[in-house]
Amino acid sequence: MFDLIAGHEAVIALGLLVLLFAAFVAEIYPPEVTATAGAAVFIAIGFVPAAEVSAAFSNGAPLTIAAMFVISGALVRTGLLDALAQMIVSRAEDRPIQTLALFFSATMLASAFVNNTPVVLILIPVVIKLAQARQSPSTKYLIPLSYAAILGGTCTLIGTSTNLLVDGVAQDAGMQGFGIFEIAPVGLVTAAAGMGFMLVFGRFLLPARDDTGRIDERSEGWPFLTEVTVAEESPYEDVPLSEVAPLNRPGIRVTGLRRGGRIRRGDLSDEVLQVGDTLIVVSHVAEVLTLHETKGLRVGMRRNAPNQARRADDTKMVRVEAIVTPARAAVGARLSELGLGSRYGIRLLGVHRPHHVAGADLNSVRLRAADRLLMEGPPESFDQLAQQGDVVAITRTSGRGYRRRQAPLALLALILVVALSAIGMADILIAALLAVAALLVLRCIDNDEAWDSIDAGILVLIFAMLIVGKGLELTGAVELVVGAIAPLLDTLPPWLVLAVVYATASVMTETVTNNAVAVVLTPVVIALAGQLGFDPRALVMTVMMGASASFATPIGYQTNTLVYGAGNYRFADFLRVGVPMNIVTGIAAVLAISAFFPLSQ
Repeated sequence: MFDLIAGHEAVIALGLLVLLFAAFVAEIYPPEVTATAGAAVFIAIGFVPAAEVSAAFSNGAPLTIAAMFVISGALVRTGLLDALAQMIVSRAEDRPIQTLALFFSATMLASAFVNNTPVVLILIPVVIKLAQARQSPSTKYLIPLSYAAILGGTCTLIGTSTNLLVDGVAQDAGMQGFGIFEIAPVGLVTAAAGMGFMLVFGRFLLPARDDTGRIDERSEGWPFLTEVTVAEESPYEDVPLSEVAPLNRPGIRVTGLRRGGRIRRGDLSDEVLQVGDTLIVVSHVAEVLTLHETKGLRVGMRRNAPNQARRADDTKMVRVEAIVTPARAAVGARLSELGLGSRYGIRLLGVHRPHHVAGADLNSVRLRAADRLLMEGPPESFDQLAQQGDVVAITRTSGRGYRRRQAPLALLALILVVALSAIGMADILIAALLAVAALLVLRCIDNDEAWDSIDAGILVLIFAMLIVGKGLELTGAVELVVGAIAPLLDTLPPWLVLAVVYATASVMTETVTNNAVAVVLTPVVIALAGQLGFDPRALVMTVMMGASASFATPIGYQTNTLVYGAGNYRFADFLRVGVPMNIVTGIAAVLAISAFFPLSQ
């Protein structure tokens, strides 16, 4: 260790933690990249020896999380979640109110055992159909969909990766692990309070905008960034831009002209167009598609698949709009890096980002979760693209065949994982790994699909934060923090201590990734419990709930990000409904923890 920092390790470690959290908030890099850089600094300075780095990778929580991703993928692949969605839709017209109650109850139940991101992805179009059946705007239902998934995840240990991670960190600290249903009483009380609040006050707090949340050819309010290239033998060659009628209609805005690799801005009306010129255009879907059908103009990125011969028949092409998921393979990548043309034979026609233009041109766009992509290609290509998990088409039902015959096997695998863990016959990690092996052998899911269903970015972030957490422990930073705050909390009643811990976890989760918050706060509250003479299980449970329940921003939780784009919400919409939701669920959680996990040992 460097002589200059000897004796000041704890303070320096806390300073590095503050910088790390600031980098998370700034979002200069994806969270896993930021976390990896932070872990590297802790290792390079010598705060975490090599042996402790290896020990971080022996934590069972990330492996359990990865296994549960695969099990969730198998449930999707065998059509179980789709069957549930179709069953709900079939009842919507006859019994809309009962269907809504069934729908949100089923969402919570599914999210208690399955990763909630695929649950919400599948149910977004179901919500839109339910809204249409009730002749109501879908903005009234998409945020509640996300909230129901989040609340369902708080009801079991396997409901969210955060629950599993907190449990893993607690076990590393010497605590006994939580049972799979041990947190259920608190989760159910919290979920009941949250959904009760939405039932009573949601109608007043949720926005009501006509046709939001529906992605179809009438989505004229959503500006798309696209490019229009002058093709060979175009009637617009040697014609000034101001005289090209298709590009001078109301609702079409030309923002630049690329010629010879350089982009010109400003007033382009006198520019005489040449073959190969590319105009950067911002417009809505109807106009983009009109330009696409205009002779002499080529819209979007070129479709240049190597096996294009069999895809040359444009009569077989379909047009879809898709939403970018929070999958780490897509978020942060340039559009060209998705390989839509070279890998799938798909032409990208345009990209929309809520509330602002996505980039200077298509080549410069770096994808974010909830971006909308307007694409054209053969149906089988979109099926292949959907399997990658980077985007999900929400204008059409995927044509990819489900393995319905294996559906009972996938459901049985999940039931056995839950049952064996609940009765103590097998550790949840062992049960989940055995289930994954069985799912692969029985062909419920192919191996490439299984690995694609794992969010590698989350695992990298978790391992990196475990290293950072170990550095905080070894440098004495945890003890320093506990020593500073313990006297302040010592005079407070137990329920108020829980409230302070919950509020800290909740506020941090709204701005910093929840898994990072879980790793940092869990050892702190365990040490704090020792100082105050409390049972650490109650405080650990509080961190688990506070870091899992995130409602106030569209970036605090992945499902919020998904509905943020699908419903064309505004950031303020989440604040208006999410802040009181955080307060209500926080009060319910603190009261439930006080009842089921008393602080006194």
